[in-house]
Amino acid sequence: MLVTGGAGYIGSHVVREAMAAGHSVWAVDDLSTGVENRLDSAVERIDLNLAAADAEARLTDILRKTKFDAVIHLAARKQVGESVEKPEEYYRDNIGGLANLLLAMRATDHDTLVFSSSAATYGMPDVDSVSESDVPTPINPYGETKLIGEWMIRNAKNWGLRGVCLRYFNVAGTGATGLADTAALNLIPIAIGQLRRGETPKVFGDDYPTPDGSCIRDYVHVSDLAVAHIMAIDYLQQEEREFDVFNVGTGTGASVFEVLSALREASGIDFEPEVAPRRAGDPPKLVANVSRIQQVLGFKAEKNLVDIIDSAWNL
Repeated sequence: MLVTGGAGYIGSHVVREAMAAGHSVWAVDDLSTGVENRLDSAVERIDLNLAAADAEARLTDILRKTKFDAVIHLAARKQVGESVEKPEEYYRDNIGGLANLLLAMRATDHDTLVFSSSAATYGMPDVDSVSESDVPTPINPYGETKLIGEWMIRNAKNWGLRGVCLRYFNVAGTGATGLADTAALNLIPIAIGQLRRGETPKVFGDDYPTPDGSCIRDYVHVSDLAVAHIMAIDYLQQEEREFDVFNVGTGTGASVFEVLSALREASGIDFEPEVAPRRAGDPPKLVANVSRIQQVLGFKAEKNLVDIIDSAWNL
């Protein structure tokens, strides 16, 4: 199996889950955000920027020399704010990198791909529980690149690609020592970092139309997410595949105050969060409808919010 972005936070968990399932794994990662010691010594790392000028040729050579049973594509830039500031770079890297990978797969008859998509494709849906049948309307360049990536994979069916897109909701937690999220791009790692620096975590808005006034999100443990990728690979081996997009979440929301309360318990630090003004573009509630992935792939998240917080704080 080939995993792009395999030394990243999510990628390293996917690599370990794939190895546990009996796959030999190669990882493509230029370590621009990945960490090499997240990879097991049995994993061969290929130092390659997928959007580079020579990436298609190098990928084609790699795929021609080694026949992989599947490819999992996670390598991408993923900071929403940065994507607004540098949209051209996000289009170049996220869409260009996927294009190079698909061209190489087509040239070498590799036809099985799991794509790392995102709930950012939905934008700000007008529903509390968002399903795959809701029309995606991304509101930032990052979400746009993920949606375009889904279109590219769907179009590649014309030459025989078996592809599936996993729309992640809020991924958090840690599955093993050394695999922690070092990027701190969402609430849990941000709040943990603030506490470790002696700072007070912030709540952006406490006047939303939710039970405690703070935003509600669906948090899925990174280890559960990794399992979903292996289940998706198994699904792609079936001849009949009705769906090519799946939400990956728990189907249960947690408010910002609830997350910080769980962090207070896990850390043993008695703190009161600072309430700050709302941030533009934050929907009050965004929770995954997980009926499709449960019924079709048989996936159900095993870990809850307490498990996520405990693992993120202690590992």
